[in-house]
This record gives sequence, C-alpha cells and structure tokens, in this order.
Amino acid sequence: MSHRKFSAPRHGHMGFLPRKRSSRHRGKVKSWPEDDASKPVHLTAFLGYKAGMTHILREIHRPSQKMSKRETVEAVTIIDTPPMIVVGIVGYVDTPRGLRTFKTIFAEHISDECKRRFYKNWYKSKKKAFTKYSKKWQDEVGKKQLEKDFASMKKYCKVIRIIVHTQMRLLPLRQKKAHVMEIQLNGGTIAEKVDWAHEKLEKQISVQNVFHQDENVDVIGVTKGKGFKGVTSRWHTKKLPRKTHKGLRKVACIGAWHPARVGYTIARAGQKGYFHRTEINKKIYRIGQSLHVEDGKVVKNNASTNYDLTNKSITPMGGFPHYGEMNNDFLMVKGCVMGTKKRVLTLRKSLLVHTKRGQLEQIELKFIDTTSKFGCGHFQTPEEKRAFMGPRKKELVQTKAGTLADSS
Repeated sequence: MSHRKFSAPRHGHMGFLPRKRSSRHRGKVKSWPEDDASKPVHLTAFLGYKAGMTHILREIHRPSQKMSKRETVEAVTIIDTPPMIVVGIVGYVDTPRGLRTFKTIFAEHISDECKRRFYKNWYKSKKKAFTKYSKKWQDEVGKKQLEKDFASMKKYCKVIRIIVHTQMRLLPLRQKKAHVMEIQLNGGTIAEKVDWAHEKLEKQISVQNVFHQDENVDVIGVTKGKGFKGVTSRWHTKKLPRKTHKGLRKVACIGAWHPARVGYTIARAGQKGYFHRTEINKKIYRIGQSLHVEDGKVVKNNASTNYDLTNKSITPMGGFPHYGEMNNDFLMVKGCVMGTKKRVLTLRKSLLVHTKRGQLEQIELKFIDTTSKFGCGHFQTPEEKRAFMGPRKKELVQTKAGTLADSS
C-alpha cells in the first residue's frame, strides 16, 4: 500500500459548532451598528424575501487597475422587499447586566396579518388581541397615560427600537402570518427618536428609506435544510478504501481509548443545513421600484438600464421558479444569499467602515437578464418572443373567427 501521511488539516470548521437546527426561522440581529447622534434618525435593518437569481453585465470602474473599464458578467440575487408597517415602539434602559425593556407602546390599529403572529391557531381563536389596549388611544385617561409613557421613554431610555411587520398580502406566498421584528433607530437624540417613531406609527416604511445604491449590507438568515447526513457529506471527510468492511463513508478512528469518550471535535453524522448564518458586505447593485401607475399607464421598466432601454420588469419570463412574479420594491445584491426561495431574510446596515476601492465602487449596470429561468431561455420579453415565433394557433383562430363575424 502507498504511504499515508500521519497528520493533515482537520475537516470542517469548529467555529460553527454546534451544528444543529436553528431554533428560529427568521434571522436574528445580534449586533446593531454603532449609534451616532450627529446623523439624522434612521432605521438600521429591513426584512425581505428571497425570490431568485439572475445575472447582469456591467463595466468595472477601478482606476489604476488592469481590469478597469472592462465588462464583467456577475450573478445577482433578487430580494423582494415590500413596505413594512410600524406597529410599536420599545424603549430600553441600560443596566449593569445589559439592556432591559423599559416601556413598550403599540399602535391603535393593528392588522390581522400582524395579529396572527400572536396566535397558535388563528381560525379557532376569538381574535380579540389588542382590543382592550387600543381603547387607550380613545379615552382621556388612556391618552394621558400614553403621553406619560412617551415622556418617561425620552427621560430614561438609552436605546429606542420600533416594532414592524411585513405585508404578506403583497407577496406571492400562501402564508398569511406576518413576520414581526424590532429594528433599532440610530442617529439623533433619544427625544428625536421617540418623536420620529411616534410619527411613523401605523405608517409604511419602504426599503428606499433604509438603504441606498452601492451600499454594503449584511444578510442574516437560515440556510437551506438538508436533513440528517453522514460524515462524508456533513464534514467532507475522506472516503475510506473500496474494500472497507461495513461501509466506506465513515470515520475510521473516532479517538483514543482514553479519555473514554468521543471528543466534540470528532466528525459525526447529524443535521446538515437549516443553520442560522450572517453574511457580511453584500453590495447593493440596484434598489428597484415596484410596478406603479403613472399618467394612467402601468410603469414596469425596473429592469431597464441606460444601455438597454427595453421596457421590461425584473420578473423573468415565466416568473421566478418556485416564487412567482415580482410586483414590489426589490433589492438586487451581488452574489448569492443563504436559504431557499421564499425564505425571509434580515438585511442589516454594515457594522464596518468601508475603505476599499471595491466596496466604494459605483455600480452602473449595462444589462439585466430576464430570460426564463426554467431552462435555456432565449427571449428577454414576451414581445421579443412573439416577434420571433410568430402568432400562436389560438390567436390565428381568434382573428379568423373575428373576420368571419365581421363579414357576416
């Protein structure tokens, strides 16, 4: 037999232990960007839904580099980001053991899709959530109490966050229960933050108010689940020789006789995927506008560029596979993001100060691909397909029936 070296780098990263299923479906923000009172009040995160991927053509703008002014084709992910509704304000006070909730104030009117989040079984319930609380906003005693709560938040709180929920009815999904999360407000004084949040209660916040073109964002979410897997798939350990007894997709030695237990660093079979992960520095290539009516016409040219003036929307021919049509605001980010289609993703402002040329580069797209993602797509728009393929049989039958009706 050939010589086997006695040591080699270990298989698999220890930094992600334990490799177990995530306890939450929506990505949790565990660190927020540092607050700067000199800036205006702004949000630091947003929720979106993964729709699918496509590719773009652009020119690289990096002075004094060989690749500058050359064209490149890059993969991009489209994230559906319909406006979110503000339904509450939470104030936190600083304690020796960290932040503690001081006051929570909810809006007067809360939609059913948000209320569903507070129930295990919506259709069997009495649906009376927040009915007593909403009366606070109507009588004099309640209004005085709310004013007192807002004043105490301004006086004592160190951190202000708002409670927002997504609008599921705007998405091509079966789910009716909205995703609810707290988003930290940064910038300005505490009083300014409370006033800003109070003013925005029950109002919509769009993604254009949170992020901007060419910004680097962090994406937090849960990866695609793969189920129970063996060591070869889960840890990428080397397969044993062909003639191995009782299987070869195994680990030959799982440790010494003593200590008489299996160490935590040993590759073992178990869960693969559906892990909570954070990916940093995803560059925003485009913040697309939703389909809207202007001068009595539907404007759907959110996939057009200065070089490609074709009137087309970001939805590819036949829709995004396993997702559907994109009618809302969207984010186009470079590369891929974690999770399956329809997966809810938390988009957070970057925690870092960016100085590299690649991160500060201004992006100008030349072309966005909208061909069918179900196979070898050849046509960018239905009009282009019709011009190439000619009229369909049913269209010819209809025109023939119309001419016969006119003649008679």
